[in-house]
Amino acid sequence: GPIDSEELGFGLLILSCFTFLAIFQGLSNQLWQATAYRAQHDIRMDATQSLMSMEASYFETRQTGNLMSVLSADVAQLEDIISDASTSIIRIAITFSTAFAIMFWMSSKLAVILFTPLIIIVPMVVWFSTRVQRKYRKQRESTGGIVAILENVLSGITVVQAYNAKEFERSRIDIQSGNYRDMAIQAAFIRNRFIPGIYVVAGISFGLLVSAGGWIMASEEITVGQFVTFLLISTRMTMPMFILGMLLNQLQKGEAASKRVFAIIDLEPSIFDKEGAVPLESPITSIRFETVSFAYPSSDSNVLNDINFSASSGEFLGVMGHTGAGKSTILKLVERFYEPQSGRVLINGTDINEFQIESVRARIGFVSQDPFLFFGSIRDNVAYARDCSDEEIDHALEAAGALEFVTQLSEGIDTMVGDRGVMLSGGQRARISLARALLNDPDLLILDEASAALDAETEKRIQESLFGSSNGGKKRITIAVAHRLATIRNADEIVAMVDGAIVERGTHEELIASKNVYASQWSIQTGELGSAEG
Repeated sequence: GPIDSEELGFGLLILSCFTFLAIFQGLSNQLWQATAYRAQHDIRMDATQSLMSMEASYFETRQTGNLMSVLSADVAQLEDIISDASTSIIRIAITFSTAFAIMFWMSSKLAVILFTPLIIIVPMVVWFSTRVQRKYRKQRESTGGIVAILENVLSGITVVQAYNAKEFERSRIDIQSGNYRDMAIQAAFIRNRFIPGIYVVAGISFGLLVSAGGWIMASEEITVGQFVTFLLISTRMTMPMFILGMLLNQLQKGEAASKRVFAIIDLEPSIFDKEGAVPLESPITSIRFETVSFAYPSSDSNVLNDINFSASSGEFLGVMGHTGAGKSTILKLVERFYEPQSGRVLINGTDINEFQIESVRARIGFVSQDPFLFFGSIRDNVAYARDCSDEEIDHALEAAGALEFVTQLSEGIDTMVGDRGVMLSGGQRARISLARALLNDPDLLILDEASAALDAETEKRIQESLFGSSNGGKKRITIAVAHRLATIRNADEIVAMVDGAIVERGTHEELIASKNVYASQWSIQTGELGSAEG
């Protein structure tokens, strides 16, 4: 009869809806997961690019491990949101809207009775979100703290073991891990009240539905078959409601992670190419400091005060002074790791700010007092980010006094150096770092205590290679900071620094004759008083 046809129509409609949902779910899962992985990659690269563009001072006040946690764990959390949460939102929306449309068509009264109690979920969501968000944010921060401590411990494991500090470090990790545990338990406590609450609301809806269903059937507004169909469709909504609770929980986790990730992506460096900056296309033939003063962001007092000096092609400038005198800071200003508070740094007579940063650095070779080697081979570290031949690498190694020891290694330039170069001695690391700086034959070579780990004989050979006739006639500028004065005694000019100011300047012989700061330090190091010959 007509009733049978109508019920058959309901059955076919329901079958069609679920078939559509199954096909849609498979396709949407594939689409959203692919989109999520692409987004994860793009977000991670944007955050990485943002970090690498930041000035040196940014990293001095932050823990490496914490930043690593953001780039790994927090970005991965966002991928979960995009892939899982997005498909869940769409699936729930389609399920609810389709079910509501069918049920409203079958019986508007029953549909209103079923859905009205669900409005209670709105204030429940607000309550849940405001409370659990703080817990998840602190959880993410604790994760970063754990990774930061572990990164420190593993990097300095020899110090940890030498000082019997395993228990001390374990207790530090225990505190951070305990914070994470406590926040996780508190978040779970909130979550485990919210999700059951959704079930209670669902129970109220179904209870009202069953009660009202009998009354409506008695009035013959719907048949028993239609009510059973209505009831089956409504029970199909139980799982989406459970998923909704889990989804809201996941979204709160994602929001906590996204704040940390986008805080990095939105960073603005304080040192950048000024508007109208042009590439430095000609060789660096001179560098000059004009009344340069500088203070670190974390300090109220100047590290440098009215610094003036200049150096031209072919000249060797030496900088000496006690620890904290400001020697290394001068070199950082040349590289534009920092910018002076007053005064100017000039390249070829032009303010360094007029040139694009990367074009200036491309013409500078820099060797720090703590040589850093990347995990990889000697070849990887010397060539670092540049295409070059083995002959060019060998030439740079020879100029740095490293070719002899490298050729004696069983794997030669393909020898792995270990994490941060731990497989090599301090002197070997220093020479590999110097070779890296010399590979492109820089116009300006900056040496920051670069020979501190070298023995006197090796240092002498390297100086002959750098400044002797065998260097191919290269007329580069060399600026060397040294505590060991033998390193800079042959410089064309030596500046002596005390408390951020230059107190004397001249050649080795002139400074010895003046019997001031330099001469005093020379006599302490060599035992020779007033000797210009050393």
